[in-house]
Amino acid sequence: MFDKEEFDKYLEQYKNGFVKWFEQERFKWEAIKQFETYWDINADDFSEMYAKATEKTSVLLASMNNYPRKTMQDFAEKDPETVRAMFINLFDENKEVSDRVIKFQSAAQELCDRLSPGKQSFQRPTAISVYLWLHNPDKYSIYKYTSFRLASRLLKNDYIPAKGDTARNYRKCLEFTKNIRDLLVKDGDIIQMFDAAKDDKCYSDSTYLTLADDFKLYVSRKPVASDDGNVWFALDYDTGITKEVWKELLLDPEVFNKKGLEIVTRMLDYGGEATCIQLALKYGGRAASYNLGSTELAKRVAKKTGCELMTYENGVNYWPVLYIGRNAKKDEDGAFLWKLRPELKEALEETDLSGVKLYEDTDEDAEEDAVEESSICAEQPVELEKYTEEDFLNDVYMTQGNYETLRALLLKKQNVILKGAPGVGKTFAAKRLAYSIMGVKDEERIEFIQFHQSYSYEDFIMGYKPDGEGFSLEEGIFYKFCKKAGADPGRAYFFIIDEINRGNMSKIFGELLMLIEKDYRGETTTMAYDGRKFTVPENLYIIGMMNTADRSLALIDYALRRRFSFFSMEPGFGSDGFRKYQAGFNDETFDTLIKRIEELNTDISKDSSLGPGFCIGHSYFCGQKEISDEWMQSVVEYDILPMLEEYWFDDSSKLQIWQNALRGVFSDL
Repeated sequence: MFDKEEFDKYLEQYKNGFVKWFEQERFKWEAIKQFETYWDINADDFSEMYAKATEKTSVLLASMNNYPRKTMQDFAEKDPETVRAMFINLFDENKEVSDRVIKFQSAAQELCDRLSPGKQSFQRPTAISVYLWLHNPDKYSIYKYTSFRLASRLLKNDYIPAKGDTARNYRKCLEFTKNIRDLLVKDGDIIQMFDAAKDDKCYSDSTYLTLADDFKLYVSRKPVASDDGNVWFALDYDTGITKEVWKELLLDPEVFNKKGLEIVTRMLDYGGEATCIQLALKYGGRAASYNLGSTELAKRVAKKTGCELMTYENGVNYWPVLYIGRNAKKDEDGAFLWKLRPELKEALEETDLSGVKLYEDTDEDAEEDAVEESSICAEQPVELEKYTEEDFLNDVYMTQGNYETLRALLLKKQNVILKGAPGVGKTFAAKRLAYSIMGVKDEERIEFIQFHQSYSYEDFIMGYKPDGEGFSLEEGIFYKFCKKAGADPGRAYFFIIDEINRGNMSKIFGELLMLIEKDYRGETTTMAYDGRKFTVPENLYIIGMMNTADRSLALIDYALRRRFSFFSMEPGFGSDGFRKYQAGFNDETFDTLIKRIEELNTDISKDSSLGPGFCIGHSYFCGQKEISDEWMQSVVEYDILPMLEEYWFDDSSKLQIWQNALRGVFSDL
């Protein structure tokens, strides 16, 4: 059992913020309802059924570098009967659950080895627990080791999970969740709040086990106040690294290299806690170098020790391996303050650091960086408007399956190009894709530019620009944004390039063309102009857009092509979002016009001189709160028909057919 006083403290916070929290997490109850509606173990098309049944699981079955849903769907397409048998066994309540989980995981990997040699199945205990929970939410809950461990520590549970005993951890997690449920029911108030918040789109959760699971997640995500009254992040994250292990690591040059030792030694000298800017102002160097250096050091420690890592938003947080952290106060230079973990601090105090250089040779860059870094060193976001997958699908008329594919491509490759005809919403989708991955509308983490034929390396990376009577070296927009992202490694940043194929890519990117490749992220190169070391950070994602209907453009060169994944965006007339938008007008003329456009797109797709990349996009008809016949006619006359005149400039008969068909929509007006 756990501490009732701690439970009550978190329950009060949970209730105070429940309405807002539930809107963010309600997808879990909707996911169960979706699964109950569509799951059919005997379905003729098992893959299609599986995809539909798990359609609303969102991050539960898809996250950064981990996509069990998509992988399982692929397996079901290739060998549906084997996958069907796996789920039949998993859901067989006559067998011990731990045996079923182990067998499912083993069968999934065997299937993966046969169908996709060398790849992962991604069917790990967490994903399998999600399947069990979806199928029987009155009996099972979601098992995630990190959330269970953190919640157990915060509530002072009598069982703290340890790695290596998954079967027992899963049983204890379920027991822990049921104990939480009993107290929630006993409280009563939160039950009333939940019953009032859910609707007919949600699973009823009559046993409130999923509500208890949600509370467990809430507890694991909450920052907690320490005895000094400050709210510290990662306070209850446990690396498991003892003082003695830290002392060994400090003497290992492969882990604590020269730079790493200097950072922690300066931190200790400063009193054990400081912001990046405070360190830079006192000891010299750039504030960003302390941030990036700490991250790289933490990665080496994690690799050496195999310690459990914290996850934050859509990625891994490394800095908590070395520090706990809090938002800086008004009288503290910087935005976020780090404090050495006590075991590391004790190890440093007992280690001979006399040979470590305390001060840089010059600190001329510290003041220059202070203003810039104060806005980018924070590890925690300010209060921003939330943005979910559901928001994306409401805004961008794309199917959920295509969204999941696009998201997975970007997270896996880190560079993706959206290609398609004008009007399919590439630019609109790019920014909202970034929002959906961040989970919030954070404009500070997005940079948007447009390439053109005269765009240069000097504009993009760095170059000499006129400055009075002479010239000065100025950093380009991509260089600055990389520095900004690199100083905030715990969060994702997005660089969006419109008309990416209009520029001379090799010339614009220069020596950074290699570093944008995922395998080379985080590695350094020497800049051509000033000899400075530079890196494209691991948390930077590049989204490009290109029009497939622009026949005047040369094909994108191979050097860039192999560094990007290409995603074709198609008109979204058939998406649920557009159909809902269309139905809202209840306008017969608009319905007829959209039907004609869909027929036109079919003809364009079949045309050997054109193809799907030249289809008419849905965005020509979007963004309207009210529609009129005059507006529809203007779209046809001044947007659609001029495009068709270019498409079929050498086929006047086909052009005439479609001019008549589109203008005929308004013939009775």
